[in-house]
Amino acid sequence: MMSLRMSLTVPLLFLIFISGVGAQYGWSVTYSPKSICALKGSTVTMGCTYSYPEGLTVQTAFWTKSLPSARGVEPPDLLDDPEYRDRVQYLGDKQHNCSLSLRDVRENDQSKYYFRFITNKEGEKYQGTDGVYLSVTGLQVEGPERVMEGDKVTLTCKTTCRLTDSPSFTWYRNGAPLSSRTEQLYLQSVSREDAGRYSCAVLDQNLHSPEVTLNVLYLQVEGPEEVMEGDKVTLTCKPSFTLPSPTSFTWYRNGAALSSRTEQLYLQSVSREDAGRYSCAVLDQNLHSPEVTLNVRYPPKSVSVSISPSGKIVEGSSVTLTCSSDGNPPVEYYWFKGKSFVTKGENFTLNKISSVNSEGYKCKSSNKHGEKYSDTVTLNVLCE
Repeated sequence: MMSLRMSLTVPLLFLIFISGVGAQYGWSVTYSPKSICALKGSTVTMGCTYSYPEGLTVQTAFWTKSLPSARGVEPPDLLDDPEYRDRVQYLGDKQHNCSLSLRDVRENDQSKYYFRFITNKEGEKYQGTDGVYLSVTGLQVEGPERVMEGDKVTLTCKTTCRLTDSPSFTWYRNGAPLSSRTEQLYLQSVSREDAGRYSCAVLDQNLHSPEVTLNVLYLQVEGPEEVMEGDKVTLTCKPSFTLPSPTSFTWYRNGAALSSRTEQLYLQSVSREDAGRYSCAVLDQNLHSPEVTLNVRYPPKSVSVSISPSGKIVEGSSVTLTCSSDGNPPVEYYWFKGKSFVTKGENFTLNKISSVNSEGYKCKSSNKHGEKYSDTVTLNVLCE
């Protein structure tokens, strides 16, 4: 009796294996790839091939999100789903290609998808149960919201899954494209010009992340660029943000620290020695302003004349007089013999000098703020 039951059971199991949806020889569905990460709004293609035993003809081929039920109810075709009907396209055929295109990918499309086909023979149908898993992601820019001028900054175009096609990216600042083509944007030494609204996108696709704002905090020196010697001058270290109170500052001239520790630097009676490059910093913080130049204007000073060659002047020789002076803006030189103007320029050369040249010479140094004369220089010419 036991052997009879076994003999009846084995053929029954064999019958189920060959006629149901089992993975018997000759039946297969291959998905490539088996998982896809796609951007919201993009179009994806689910690559698929299938095979079945010879002698059968495929009558129905479709994609579904469901596995067959135990009661034998056919899973629904995506083309019958109003959420998919206008967005899916079957790219395959009724032979071996079963690829599917899904456009305008949405967040709720994230799911597993299966290909199923039914042949002309009763009960001969098959579904690739491995399926394709579709992950859906958006783009999001990740990075700091507030940075100090001079900091290194990295912004990342972030997805919740690794995009299947390993795309290139495009970055935008205030809507204008930048040159970077990677998922990370590097700002090596950020400046106030780098502040703005940043977004990223996949290259050649109109799929953008939301914009994020990068705020660059900075200091700047405010004050006059040009003053006259003797003026009172105030320079202010101005932050682009609110500093805690109290805050100490450091001031620099030509890179050398000054003694002032307040937000304002006072120069009571500015001199030419006060001219230079000024910057400020918040004490004990890595936050420096760019340098600004203070230009101190003043009239000519210290006008002098030198003679070359020096020593005795012999009749018939040549002598060059050179005028030197200090002034800002740079001075111009004028030469006089007695009260008569002779020539213009820093140097004045007398060729084949004679005793008639013994009269005194003087130089006038001049700029738009004033003029000053040198002492008179008398040439003592020795006769041969």
